[in-house]
Amino acid sequence: MSDDDVRLSQGSPVSWPSHWRSTPLWSMFERIKDVNHPEEDLLSVYRDHGVVRRDGRDDNFNKAALDRSIYQLVHPGWLVVNRMKAWQGSVGISSFRGIISGHYICFRPIHHEHDRFLNWLLRSGPYTAEYAALSRGVRPNQVEIDNEWLRSLRIILPPLEEQRRIADFLDAEISKLEVLDDRFNKLTGLLEERKAALIAACFAFNAADDVSVLPLRRAVKRWIDYRGATPEKTESGIPLVTAKNIRNGRIDLEVSREFIATDAYADWMRRGLLEVNDVLLTTEAPLGQVAMVNDTFIALAQRVIVLRAHQDVCSAEWLYWYLLSPQGQAELELRSTGSTALGIKADRLRGVPIPLPTLSEATQRLGQLADRVTQIEALQRKLAEQRALVAERRQALITAAVTGQFDVTTANGRNVTEGVTV
Repeated sequence: MSDDDVRLSQGSPVSWPSHWRSTPLWSMFERIKDVNHPEEDLLSVYRDHGVVRRDGRDDNFNKAALDRSIYQLVHPGWLVVNRMKAWQGSVGISSFRGIISGHYICFRPIHHEHDRFLNWLLRSGPYTAEYAALSRGVRPNQVEIDNEWLRSLRIILPPLEEQRRIADFLDAEISKLEVLDDRFNKLTGLLEERKAALIAACFAFNAADDVSVLPLRRAVKRWIDYRGATPEKTESGIPLVTAKNIRNGRIDLEVSREFIATDAYADWMRRGLLEVNDVLLTTEAPLGQVAMVNDTFIALAQRVIVLRAHQDVCSAEWLYWYLLSPQGQAELELRSTGSTALGIKADRLRGVPIPLPTLSEATQRLGQLADRVTQIEALQRKLAEQRALVAERRQALITAAVTGQFDVTTANGRNVTEGVTV
């Protein structure tokens, strides 16, 4: 392969072995859109797993379209590209026959290369970076890749037998890392269950306890439910917090990075100044996510209500933890409406009952809860660090193998999980 071929097209150069060859994607795949097969099994494309059966996953919360005739039929060996998320690595060679979203790009193979090698290659770091470079859009989270841009993508290929050896190596070694990741998932789930149990215990009372119950409207002194139009979004400025940014009791701006112009912030200030410890609650899509404000330099979108606790009646911490608790979530769901996506109207939300013990009792319970939750969250952070290490090693191993950085027949696979503990 000549020096001109070491660059895919837009990305940085990679030192591919000299005996590997380069060919454009159009010479290996042709675009096909075969619809009207609603009876076929549903498939999905995952960043970390490629093309999978939809019914084999319990972490896919996207709703399938009611009209499945618009879905595209793919076969084993077909290349599937999520045009909106290719830049994140949502690409894969299918091992299954089934139907996939009508918005994806599907390619029928017209080659005789090794499918499993191509699956690893096209989901590797260099190619993900290439998809990002080829994608176009107004904002980072709203970009997509087009078929015409993909056609000229250079596919770098070793000899067929070497493709097989690389695929076999990665199948075996990545499966070891996936075992570790499964363990991390189980441990994370156990910690979440323990955390939920501790929160539930904080709000469990018996008949002898001195507890009063008030509707939410009497525990809150300020209620901001913005229903106007969201100011125009910009590339930078004031972070815009939408319902999807509120997760696991916190505001997570990395989930979706959107902004409004700084000069529009004054208008948001006039609508209702946020204060530290204000409680945020999503009223739909999804319902019942809770967070506490720790930085007022944010703007809020619709479907996020601001609740400012009446401190003489209920502390902000009590309100926050109760709405986050299994008991509080059950009360919200009880008053919700909707068949596919639950939502709660303001008049019904105002009637949610809040149990209120004496101030000293509430302070004691919250103190005990905070100590125990802090311990659990420390363990969760450690697990997240370990999972990130596994993901980093996984991608490094894939990239090294599919770019020929080492001979897989002599690679010491026992070192791929070095530094990772469970």
